[in-house]
Amino acid sequence: MASVEIQVATRKYQIACRDGEEEHIRMVGALVDQKAKEAGSALGSLPEARQLLFASLLLADEIKELRAGRMPPAPPPPPPAAPDPAIAEALERLAVRMESLADRLEDKTATS
Repeated sequence: MASVEIQVATRKYQIACRDGEEEHIRMVGALVDQKAKEAGSALGSLPEARQLLFASLLLADEIKELRAGRMPPAPPPPPPAAPDPAIAEALERLAVRMESLADRLEDKTATS
């Protein structure tokens, strides 16, 4: 059994799914997150439960309109962007530098 982490309304959730369904769960999670953000921006600051309630109402309304034939299906959300290798390399160099500084500070503290 696979597990996927999704983020909805600023909270991360670990979701269990069948092997091979990970990308589908990510895509529907992104759709729910999008609707939660729409609800939050349209209605202002909401408690998380109400934001999720309005997100589910927006999704249910879209389903009803689709079934009635009054609305074309929305395109799926784009997949998450791949990490930029240049940024990863820069972060790695920064981490090495920070570790070196931490080691020097520890050496100074030990000899003082």
